[in-house]
Amino acid sequence: MLPEAMTALAAAGGAAVVQAAGNDAWYGLRGRLARWFGRGDAERERGELERLDRSAADLATADDTDSGTAERVRTRQEAVWQTRIEAVLEDMGDDEQRARAAAELRHLLEEAVPQSSGGVGLVSGNTFSGPTAVQAGNHNRQDVRFGPQA
Repeated sequence: MLPEAMTALAAAGGAAVVQAAGNDAWYGLRGRLARWFGRGDAERERGELERLDRSAADLATADDTDSGTAERVRTRQEAVWQTRIEAVLEDMGDDEQRARAAAELRHLLEEAVPQSSGGVGLVSGNTFSGPTAVQAGNHNRQDVRFGPQA
């Protein structure tokens, strides 16, 4: 059984896959994560790339369906990747190797899916039905007009 911190890291990895799929962060995360899983084995890395691509395709297809179905697919994909990450960490021979792999994964996630500071600039997981304006950042100006006179 993994320590709680590593389980949380695996959960963050699963969430990162789902969040990055279909946006600019995807290709950076996809390649790095496949290398992390591959651990130097090119064939295993190719297999992980294929799995990641299938996940991204499933998520893209789900986004074209109703929100309940899309949410179920997102939840399932997060769980799939969390479980895969946990399995890799659990299968490592010793605690030192596991700690090194966890540090690599943590660094990979920080680089591939940068976190915003103080919540500024992050808009995620929203559904808008109708005219919408979103402003993020510091000291910006936004003039929004809706309707026929806009």
